[in-house]
Formats: sequence, C-alpha cells, structure tokens
Amino acid sequence: MPIEDISYRYIREKAQARIIPSINEFIQTEQIKVWCIALFLGALVGIAATLFRLGIGAVQWIWLGDSSESAMGSLTTQTEWYFLFFPPIIGGIIVAALISYLCPLKRPENVSDVIEGRAKAGADLTLKRGLSSALVSVISLGFGASSGREGPVIHLGASLSAWFYRHFDLSKINMKMLYASGVAAAISASFNAPIAGVIFAHEVILQHYSIRTSVPVVIASTIASVIARAAFGAEVTFSIPAYQITSYWEFPAFILLGVTCAVVAVLFQLSLIMTDWTSRQLRVPIWTKPIMAGILVGSIAIHYPQILGVGYAATDAALNQELSISIMLALILVKTIATSITLGGKFGGGIFSPALYIGAMAGGSFGLIAAQFFPEMASSHGLYAILGMAAVSAALLGAPFSTTLIVFELTGGYTLSIALLLTVAISTGLHLAFHGRCFFHYQLEMRGQFLQEGPHREVVKVMSVQDFMELLDYNDRRDFDPDLEEEFVLYTDTMEVVLQAFETTKKPRLAVVRKTTDVDFRLMGWVTHVEAMRSFNSALIAASKEEHR
Repeated sequence: MPIEDISYRYIREKAQARIIPSINEFIQTEQIKVWCIALFLGALVGIAATLFRLGIGAVQWIWLGDSSESAMGSLTTQTEWYFLFFPPIIGGIIVAALISYLCPLKRPENVSDVIEGRAKAGADLTLKRGLSSALVSVISLGFGASSGREGPVIHLGASLSAWFYRHFDLSKINMKMLYASGVAAAISASFNAPIAGVIFAHEVILQHYSIRTSVPVVIASTIASVIARAAFGAEVTFSIPAYQITSYWEFPAFILLGVTCAVVAVLFQLSLIMTDWTSRQLRVPIWTKPIMAGILVGSIAIHYPQILGVGYAATDAALNQELSISIMLALILVKTIATSITLGGKFGGGIFSPALYIGAMAGGSFGLIAAQFFPEMASSHGLYAILGMAAVSAALLGAPFSTTLIVFELTGGYTLSIALLLTVAISTGLHLAFHGRCFFHYQLEMRGQFLQEGPHREVVKVMSVQDFMELLDYNDRRDFDPDLEEEFVLYTDTMEVVLQAFETTKKPRLAVVRKTTDVDFRLMGWVTHVEAMRSFNSALIAASKEEHR
C-alpha cells in the first residue's frame, strides 16, 4: 500500500476519533451562540456601567454643582457645616422611599446576591431588581453615602446576564458562563481593569477556573472596557509616581504590613457584621433606617468630609503622599464606621472602594511609621499605601488574585509585584484564619447559604425535590393525611431536607406533598432514596466536569 494511502487513512482515523467528536461537542454546547451573546452582553453592561457612573455624577451635581469624582474630595472642614450634614440625609429620605416600594427584599442587592443567584440558576436575579438596586445606589452615592460603586454594577451586570439566559434558553452551564461574563464586564467597565474583571469573575463568582468559560468572559470584559474607555478615557484611576523598593532588606517590613492589613481587614469586617446585626435588631420601620444612617454619616462628614462618596480623591491623596499620619489614622477609623453605618442603614453601594480607601490609609500610615525607625531603608509611604490598598481589599473580598490585578490596573504600576503578592497573601491568610470566610460569604451564611464549602453544599441547598421526584398525573393526585399515611417531604423541600428525611426514617420511598392550606395537604408524587442519590451524584459529576473544561 502506498505511503500516501497509509497517511491519509491515519489522518482520517484520527479525525474521526478526536477532531470530529470535539467539533460535535462544540456545536452541541452552543459555544458560538454563547460567544455572540457575550459580545452583546459586554457592550450592554459597558453602557449600563457608564450610565451608572454618569448618574452618580448627575445626582452629585444637584447639590454640589460639579459632577466629577474629584469634586466631593474638594470638600473640607472649612465648608459650611450644613453643606456636609444634609446631603446624606436627603439621600436617606429618597432611598427610604425607593427600598419601600421598588426593592422586594427591602434593601439594595449586592455581590452576595449574585453569588447566590449563580447557584440558583438566576431564579432571584431579574432585570427589574437589578435596575431598582442600581437606582438606589446612584441616589446613595450621589448624595454622599460612604460606600463603593462596584457592587451595584456587578449586580446589574449579573441581572442583564440572567435576562439573556432566560430569553435564549441556554443550559445551566452556559448560564454560569454568561453570569461570569456579565460580572467581568461590570468590573472591567467600572474600574477600567479588563484583566482583573476576568479573574474576579472566576475567583469570586464561579469560584473555579475553566478554559471554556474564559472565552466568553474575556470577550465581554474586553468589549465593556472599550466602551468605558471611549466614555471616560484610558487613564488609570489613580495617578501615582513611579515608586521603587529601596532595599530587599525591606521585605520584613512588607510581611509586617501584611499582618497589619489583616488586622485592619478583620476589624473592618467585624464592624460591618456588628452594624448589620444591630440594624436587624432595631424594631423600627424599614424606611427609618436610611434616614438615621444619613444623619449619622452627615454628622461624621462635618468633621471628616473625606468619608463622603466613593472616596477616590482621598485614596489618591494617600497614594501621592499628600496626607499626614494623623489624618490617615483618623480616616481608617471614621471610614470604617461610616461605611458600616451606610450599608447597615440600607443605603446602596459596595465594599470594594471603601476597602481600597482604608487599605491605602493603613499602608500609608505604616510607611510613615517605618520611615521613622529605618529612614535609610524604608521606601516612600506612597508605596506602602499601594500595598495596603491591595492587602485589605483582598482579605475582605476573599479575592487575592483579582484584587492584585485590579490594583495593578488602577495604578498602572507593575514593578511592585513581589512585595504586593507577599503582602496580599499574608493579609488574606490571617483574615481567613480569624473569620473563616470573606464578607460576601458571611452575608450568604446569614441567609442559610454555605456555598464556600464546595459543590456538594451547593447541590443540596439548590436542588429541589421537584428536580428528581416521580410526579403523579393530575388525575391521580389526592388529598393526603400526614397523621394516617406514611412519611413525607414537602414539594418545596431541598435535596438536603430529603436526604436527611431518608436518613431519619430509613424508608426507601417518601411521599411528596404540597400544602394547600395550613392544615390540608395534597399528594403530588413519590421520591425514592435511590433516585435522590443518583441525582445528587449526577449533579456532582456535572459540577466537576464544568470546573475542568
């Protein structure tokens, strides 16, 4: 047989064995469709993030006469007291009305809701809720609420993703790809940080890395960044000098800075938790909470106007060595208190920008103290401010890699990578040792969602008995008396409840009933122990495949 025939047959066999099945799988999983949707989604999220930022400026212009982000940073203690005191209160009154009538949960939604929505296949993420939460946050930040703008934009991006998912009839795996794409686009457009957006979507929302998912996520993040740069320019958020590490003997100081930032992050999260708990315990109408929070934030602003709004101007001042150590130490405390009150009081906003702010103040203060002890060896305190900014935010968000990249892209400086990675790692590790979870997962656990424990916890919390029960025909359904008949589970119970019921009753089969009234039940079908375990194992296998493709 000629060599040419052997080669042709070999290539044909390999194509049939490897290439053709891969192409078929690519077509069956609708990857081209997902990529195209990601393209439009990235553009839409980029436009939404741009409008969100312009909306904050428009609200700010109403009382400040200037829509730029630096305008709020120009307020000082020399400003008339009422000009600092009343805007947060006015914002609180408007927010009180909005959350009472527009927000189903009586609060603006945030990143933790996105993580929960991803686990629940977007069941609770609707465009209406995304827009209402964004509106609350625009009013909040425009009137000086002490929070960040990233959380609302991420939630809005995820809400737009859920809308695309429902209208294009995609699989659950492709849904998660779209969620990650929407979140990456939101981070990219909000911070002008496309690389960090991609990593953040994998690290915080998906909580795993996947090659297949990376394609639509990168597409969406890139398009959103292009739109944001067209609107606001390609300049980095913080303009800083070219800092350099003075000596490698300085690395013990970086380690100590990581410990210091861990303490700051731990205390910040404790403050957020305690304020949230206190707000929950207050037996007052929900609409009074934003107003009370506005009064408290306004009172703080009279003495420390730097806490108003997102706070990028104050952060930039710390990075450029324009603040004294006394001011920076004071701002660590008052910004922590003001942000905790803001979020506990149901104002809109996120924790990313405040974490950057507090970290910059902590790092800058540490740098000035270090310079007093080792003046010849210590680098400028602006360098320490950059490191602190990354270390505190990485620990609080539980996102060391994406936070490191965000700081790189926000500052435009990559020469500090070794010191930055070391400081971030130490801060994140010690914060995790104390709290055991980032702030987002604390919020989820308060709702009974323990998603950081792995796919098995997500499966038992998210899967419902409706997903694997044997449903009776409509004519075969009948009234059910729980006192006379066999063991049962409710039609709305989760996989966790069903497995616990099988463990307790030792029965191979349970009735599935629906409550029609407080005392009446109707038999809907049956569920077997074998089928429950089969469904549980199948879901775990599917999750494992998704994480490794």
